[in-house]
Amino acid sequence: MIRCIVIEDEPLALKQMVTYIEKTPFLELVASFDNAFEALSFLNANEVDIMFVDINLPDLNGMDFVKSLLKAPRVIFTTAYRDYAVEGFRVDALDYLVKPISYTDFLQAANKANIQAKLKEDDFLMVKSEYKIIRINFSDILYVEGMREYVRIHIENAKPVMTLLSMKNVEQKLPSARFMRVHRSFIVNLGKITTIERNRIVFGREYLPIGDQYKEAFQKFIDGNFLS
Repeated sequence: MIRCIVIEDEPLALKQMVTYIEKTPFLELVASFDNAFEALSFLNANEVDIMFVDINLPDLNGMDFVKSLLKAPRVIFTTAYRDYAVEGFRVDALDYLVKPISYTDFLQAANKANIQAKLKEDDFLMVKSEYKIIRINFSDILYVEGMREYVRIHIENAKPVMTLLSMKNVEQKLPSARFMRVHRSFIVNLGKITTIERNRIVFGREYLPIGDQYKEAFQKFIDGNFLS
C-alpha cells in the first residue's frame, strides 16, 4: 500500500480527494489537513509516500511548503490554475492535476505513483568495496559510520564494509522509517537497537553518541515505543 496524505483547504475538494483515495485499492489515506503547518508537524513524526497538495493554501502555499521540506515525499499538486505547472515540475512533482479533477485523471496520477513505488522496493544496497561490488541487505545493517570521504557499514554477524560514499548519499538511500541519523557520523537501524545507556546507543562494545541536533527526533522515536 502507498501511504498518502491530502493537504486541501476547500472542504468539498478535500472530501473528493479522500473519496478518490479510499476507492483506489493500492492507496492508503494516512491523514488529511486543511493547512500546510499541521501537515508539516505530521511529516516530522511520520513516514508517507505521496502527498496530494493544493497549491493555493492559506498562509503558506503548497509550492513553498514543498520547497521548505528537507526530505519531501513524492508530490502530486492540485490547483484550479494551470500557471504553476512548470514550477511544479521544477520541484520534481510527480504530477499536476487541474480542478475540477475527474477520477480518471486522479487514477492516472496515482498509477504513476504506484509504478514508482514498485521501482523503489529494493531492500538492499549495492556498494563498491576493495574492487568488488557487494550487496548489503537493509535488514543486516546495524549502523553506518561516517569517516570523511568514506563510510563504514557495520553488518550483523559479518565484517564491516568500507565504501567511498558520503553520509548524505547513504541517508537518502536508506528508508527513513527504518533508519535514523543520530549523529553527524552515525546512522542507526532502529530495529536493531536493544540498549540505550546515558544518551548513547549500545551495539556490543560500541557506544554511539546522540548528537544534540538529533536528540529531539530520536526522543520521539523512543517515546512512541516506550511502555510505562
